[in-house]
Amino acid sequence: MLTRVLECDRRGRAVLADIESAPSASTTWRWIDIEVQPEDTEELIELSSRFSLDPLAVRDAIHDPDLPKTDDFGESLLVVLHGLSETHVATYEVDCFLTDHELITMRRQHSPAIEALWQNLQQRPELTSGGADELLARLADVLTRRLIAILDVFDDRIEGLIELALSADGTLIREVTTVRKDLAAVRRAVHPQRETLDLLRVSTSPLISKAGRRRYSDVFDVATRLASGIDAARTALTETLDAYRGAEAKQATEVSKVLTIYAAIMLPLSLIVGFFGMNFENLPGTANDGGWVVVTLAMGVLTTVSLGMFVALGWIKRPSGRKASAVLGRGLIEGARAPIELVSAALEISVTPLRSAATRRRDPDKPASRHPPT
Repeated sequence: MLTRVLECDRRGRAVLADIESAPSASTTWRWIDIEVQPEDTEELIELSSRFSLDPLAVRDAIHDPDLPKTDDFGESLLVVLHGLSETHVATYEVDCFLTDHELITMRRQHSPAIEALWQNLQQRPELTSGGADELLARLADVLTRRLIAILDVFDDRIEGLIELALSADGTLIREVTTVRKDLAAVRRAVHPQRETLDLLRVSTSPLISKAGRRRYSDVFDVATRLASGIDAARTALTETLDAYRGAEAKQATEVSKVLTIYAAIMLPLSLIVGFFGMNFENLPGTANDGGWVVVTLAMGVLTTVSLGMFVALGWIKRPSGRKASAVLGRGLIEGARAPIELVSAALEISVTPLRSAATRRRDPDKPASRHPPT
């Protein structure tokens, strides 16, 4: 268990102190910061009796993870807050016990927000004004403002996601899923934290002064902006997915249009070839050596007229030769892949029940999974 103490006197000087020494008469507030481990339970229970803290609340702070909340125990006030982790997109818990002149914070990991406030209190005397309740408000402010960094990162990320959506890039789904997961991890703590700060700004506890309630009101406004920003970010992700589906549908429409035009041109040509391919002796032109030339020219004229008609109707434009080749090639590839995809889908449908049945035969007491193993 790592413990450190910071004391502030009436002149606004915040200095390090010993936890075993009693606070002097000139001390305005005392901040005890503890980084706990699960094996520190008994030692913390003894510490809680010294500061008249609720033993069950202290035990829960060590073993049970909680969302932001506040509990009033009369002589002390428990405020659970969350901050942004330093290594990855996640939140960590800070359990704050507020008494008349002391703030005791317990955490299970390193806290960048606590470290920043701890250093600034010793270097900037203007931050030490007020009592322990205002110190807790400053800590809540730092923890909440660090969470807003998520929105700054999202604003930089959304531009790239929009570009992927408009180009119908297949990697967008994975990117959006990752961002949505990160936002959900933060959102689970943001809304309860805003509600906790809302309760503190209207609290009637004698441990919170009028000046402290004003500070909690300011932090509540920050938490409200954060919650609104998280919800707006989730909405932006949904709109990005809609744009991706629209771009994907547009590409599919272009491919379908190419295939339709290709089929419409080849259909009359196939009809002509099929007609003259019949094995009858009296077919017109079959005895003429130049008959195949006439039929070939007719087929060429028919192809030219069909293309001209599609251009006149606006179905196709007059792109460059390279672009036309690329579009036609993509359409032909999609057309060639379609039978293979249909066969694969049919095989998957027929194999899935067999896998489930085989699983049930191997272990009749174990319920079958809804999804086949990969």
